[in-house]
Amino acid sequence: MAMYESEHTKWMREWLEKHPEEVQMQKSGRALWWDKPAQDQDATRRLAASRVPQKPYYYDVN
Repeated sequence: MAMYESEHTKWMREWLEKHPEEVQMQKSGRALWWDKPAQDQDATRRLAASRVPQKPYYYDVN
């Protein structure tokens, strides 16, 4: 039994086979927006410790 594949999916597979440079562009875009370097745990801990609690109503002067 074959699984259903839409016309758009077929077209995208064929297009990506004809344009392999687009796969590299997708990977570089993902790296730019989503893949982040490992965070320094000591710096994260110091940042959390230095936070000042915010008042429930920000504009209250008392």
